[in-house]
Amino acid sequence: MKKVLITGGAGFIGAHLSEYLLNQGNEVICVDNFYTGSKKSIVHLMSNPGFELLRHDITFPLYVEVDEIYNLACPASPVHYQHDPVQTTKTSVIGAINMLGLAKRLKIKILQASTSEVYGSPKIHPQTEDYWGNVNPIGPRSCYDEGKRCAETLFFDYWRQHNLRIRVIRIFNTYGPRMAINDGRVVSNFIVQALRGEDITIYGDGSQTRSFQYIDDLILGMVKMMENKNDFIGPVNLGNPNEFTIKELAEKVLELMPESKSKIIYKELPIDDPKQRQPDITLAKKELSWEPKIELKEGLEKTIDYFKNILSL
Repeated sequence: MKKVLITGGAGFIGAHLSEYLLNQGNEVICVDNFYTGSKKSIVHLMSNPGFELLRHDITFPLYVEVDEIYNLACPASPVHYQHDPVQTTKTSVIGAINMLGLAKRLKIKILQASTSEVYGSPKIHPQTEDYWGNVNPIGPRSCYDEGKRCAETLFFDYWRQHNLRIRVIRIFNTYGPRMAINDGRVVSNFIVQALRGEDITIYGDGSQTRSFQYIDDLILGMVKMMENKNDFIGPVNLGNPNEFTIKELAEKVLELMPESKSKIIYKELPIDDPKQRQPDITLAKKELSWEPKIELKEGLEKTIDYFKNILSL
């Protein structure tokens, strides 16, 4: 049994990871400042004696005794990370410094939840881990993209300079139950709009592509990365390599919800919105024996059922 610290533990991914690690018999310290995280995501874990919740902002130092750290803290959807871009950058950079310092003091492993956004608007397709990316450093999305890139830099410098045991993953679009209704991410947006009978909003002409990974697949990949015995530190892509256009996603949601009266409408594409996004997961298969198992239709059905229950309350 390990005592595991999860920053951003009340967020979408953090709550699922907390639950998984508790079910494996570990203790979990969930740290969140509730900027985007929600107690609703973790309320079912509160009665577990192995679960502890700390309200804390990781831009300030944290002093706890743990065996591993998963650093997930940072708003992850454009709606939220662009609302307070300075704080977004501080969370990624200063938060990483604080968590790396804690891991260094305790001599423990630390995993950084980085993102496919480090590739920016990629000029190679699909994206491999050795691609340096094509990122606008001064655009409205830069607070997140460059914040995560700087965090990766810090992790690798701590590895080189202090021999810290790091793990770095790059998460591609992930969806599933317990996403927030106001998340601002495309899967939850489309499902909620369809359930409410509102127009499904596509930005641009819908030809931009994404690869959608179900949350259960991601959690297994994260844990495999943390526990791998090969001293493989990454970075490694964790995502579903099946590529869909945004228009195809909207059509799939409507196909699975024939009762919906929603129509698809189109609006102007936001600045710096990537045209393509698809992971090459060759490295994950080789080093972690990991690849996603849940197809888009199955994952969407589970996610739709979740939102149906939430919106009917």
